[in-house]
Amino acid sequence: MKKLMRILGTIMAVCFTAMIVSLTFTVFKHSLSSTSQGPHSPHVAVVDLTGVIYSSSSFIKDVETLLDNTECKAAVIRINSPGGLVGPSQEIYQSIKTLDQKIPVVISMGSLAASGGYYAALGGRKIFANPGTLTASIGVIMEFMNTEKLMDWAKLERFSIKAGKLKDVGSPTRKMLPEEKAFLQELLNDVHVQFRQEVKARRNLTDSELDQVADGRVMTGAQAHKAKLVDALGGYQDAVKEAKKLAGLPDKASVVIDRKSTRLNSSHG
Repeated sequence: MKKLMRILGTIMAVCFTAMIVSLTFTVFKHSLSSTSQGPHSPHVAVVDLTGVIYSSSSFIKDVETLLDNTECKAAVIRINSPGGLVGPSQEIYQSIKTLDQKIPVVISMGSLAASGGYYAALGGRKIFANPGTLTASIGVIMEFMNTEKLMDWAKLERFSIKAGKLKDVGSPTRKMLPEEKAFLQELLNDVHVQFRQEVKARRNLTDSELDQVADGRVMTGAQAHKAKLVDALGGYQDAVKEAKKLAGLPDKASVVIDRKSTRLNSSHG
């Protein structure tokens, strides 16, 4: 019996020792990895901008996180967006521009980075596009529908009470008046001028070069490169490599990807 107890005691001691050694190795390995790679060492951060731009708050929060991270030495913004609302697009552009003042920001265009998506891309230090990326679309649009005849057919009558002559401009239940069209056109022209000014300044275009590309047309990445709207043709890996180069990081430096993927079509402002 005593012999059996000694054997069991020895086995338990060996198991306990093995567990301590394993635990120590795990802690040591984690400590070593956290000091040599990952978010706790100099790295490139990757953030996605995906979807229609209805909101900017989630993306701005991501940028603020990068601004507070002293180990983030460069950023790649991966854009897959057809654009969206003007205000949020401008806010995203400004946030990228602010981030680029601290660390190099490289833009990587995926399948689509047009209109507000291209506006956002202007904030980066360098823009990469695939040859087949759809981009540019430097213009502004509003679309309306006139359901007046449909309402008549359905024998429905609708009216509005307003204070302010232009308060119901764009109503779908009546024809738009000439002065209302003129008002909306002036509004869109003003926003378009703002867009054009940022394109001209950020891409160093002449007035003639700007006029050739800022008429709302969609362009491929290859066409945009020729028009000087993007800096280079290449994919995500090329953008990461360029970000490391601009930050003075080695090729083996870590790349930390934000798995949340900032979706721009969230419901908050």
